[in-house]
Amino acid sequence: MKAVKRREREKGVPFFRSIQAKYALTYLLVVAAILIVMNTYPVLMAENMVFTSKESTLRRQALVIGSTLSVSETLTKEGVEQTMALLEEAQGTRVLVTDASGLILYDSSTLDNRVGDYALMGEVVWALRGQDASRAEYREGAIRTRAAVPIMYHGMTLGAVYLYEYDTEQADVLLSILANLRYISIVICVVALVLVVLLSKTLTRNTVRLLSAIRHVREGEYNHRVESQGRDEMAQLADEFNQLTDRLQTTEEARRRFVSDASHELKTPLASIRLLTDSILQNESVDMETVREFVSDIGEEADRLTRISEHLLALTRLDASAERTSEPVELGRVADQVVHLLTPVAQTSQVELRTSLASACALRANEDDIYQVAFNLIENAIKYNQPGGRVEVVVCRRGDKVALTVTDTGLGVPEEDLPKIFDRFYRVDKARSRAAGGTGLGLSIARDTARVHGGDITAGPNPAGRGTRFEAEFPALREGDGE
Repeated sequence: MKAVKRREREKGVPFFRSIQAKYALTYLLVVAAILIVMNTYPVLMAENMVFTSKESTLRRQALVIGSTLSVSETLTKEGVEQTMALLEEAQGTRVLVTDASGLILYDSSTLDNRVGDYALMGEVVWALRGQDASRAEYREGAIRTRAAVPIMYHGMTLGAVYLYEYDTEQADVLLSILANLRYISIVICVVALVLVVLLSKTLTRNTVRLLSAIRHVREGEYNHRVESQGRDEMAQLADEFNQLTDRLQTTEEARRRFVSDASHELKTPLASIRLLTDSILQNESVDMETVREFVSDIGEEADRLTRISEHLLALTRLDASAERTSEPVELGRVADQVVHLLTPVAQTSQVELRTSLASACALRANEDDIYQVAFNLIENAIKYNQPGGRVEVVVCRRGDKVALTVTDTGLGVPEEDLPKIFDRFYRVDKARSRAAGGTGLGLSIARDTARVHGGDITAGPNPAGRGTRFEAEFPALREGDGE
C-alpha cells in the first residue's frame, strides 16, 4: 500500500490539486473581485451623480414655476396658461400644473395632453401635502426624472407643479462608460490570465525543484543540490536543504568510512585467530609450548576484539545521545584516581608521572564519563611515550572553565596529523598502535564524551619540546548549582 502511494506521488500531483493551480485560482479570484468592483462602483457613482444633478435641476425649475404661480389666491386654467406662456420651458421637459384637488390645469405636452384629468403620480400627492418630491431612474435606455413642488399662498397649498424629463443623451453617456469599462475588463482579464500563469509557474518552480531534489536525496544521491535563486523564503529553504544534504553527505561518508574501518579492525584479529587455530589444527606434531604460545596469542587477539566491541558500543551510546545523569564532579579528584590506577602501568613502561591538581575545579557532569575522558588521555600519554619519558597531568581553573591538561614527552604527533587524531580508527603509526593494543577509538570517544557535557578536547605539540599536549576543557560549576 505504501509503495503504491509512493508511486502515485512520484507520478506528480494533478494540476487542479497542485500549488500552481491554487496560486492561479487565488490570483484569478482577486482579479475577478477587482473587476466586479471596477464595473459596479464607478457606474453607480456616476449614475448617482447624474440622478442627483437632474433631480436638483428639476426641483429648482419647479420651484421657480411654483413661485410665479403663487401670486393669487386661486389657480385657474386661463391664469396658469397665461403665466406659463410668459416662462421659457426647458426643452425635453414636460410641465404639469394641478389645483389643490390634483386636477390638471396645464400640460405642456402636445402629444398626450391630460388637461382635465387628475394627476395620480406619487410625487404630486406628496407635493399637495406640502412637501417637495423628486425621483430619477434609468429605464429602457433613458434617464427618467420627476420632480414636484407645492404651490403655496400664505401657507395654503393651491396646487402642485410637476416636471418630467426624458433624457437619452446622458443615458448614452452612462452606457458608453459601462461599455468602456467592460472592454477594459476584458483586456485586463486576458492580461491577468497570462500573468497568472507566468507568476504561478515562477512561484512554484522552486517548489518543484525542491521536491525533485528531495526525491533524489531519498534515493541516496546525497551530493544533489538545489540552485537557490532570489532572497525570498523559498531561496532560504533551498539553502537550508543544501546545508542539510551537506550534513547528510558528510554523515553518510563518515558512516561508510566507519563501517569500513570497523570491518577492517575486526577482520585483523579474526584473521589472526583463524590463522593461529588453523596452525594448531593442521600441525599434528606441534609441541605444547608452541600450542600455549599460539593460545596466548589467540587470547590477546580476543582481548583486542573485546576492546574494539566495547569502544564501538560506547560510540553507539554517544551517537544515540542518550540522556545522562549529572552531578557535581571534582575534576582534580577524578584525575588523581586515574593517576593512582595507571601508576603501575607507567612504572612498567618506565614513564614518570607528575601531577599538579588544583582544588575547587568542579563541573556538572557524569562522573564515570569524566573518569573515562581522563583515563583515555593519561593512558594514551603513557602507552605512546618512551622509556625514561614523562607525563604531566595538570588540573586548573581558568575563569568560568576547568581544564585537564595531559602533556607527554613521547614521539609526538606530526602537525599534519593533528586535525585527524580524533577521527574514529585513525592512527598516526598503525603498527605501533596495534602493538600497544590501541583501537583508534579512544581519543574519539574521549572527545565525544567531553562534548556531551559541554566541553571539548584539543591537541597540540608540547610547548616545552618533544611530545604532545592534550587539553580537556569544561564549563565550571556555578555557585548555587551544587545538588
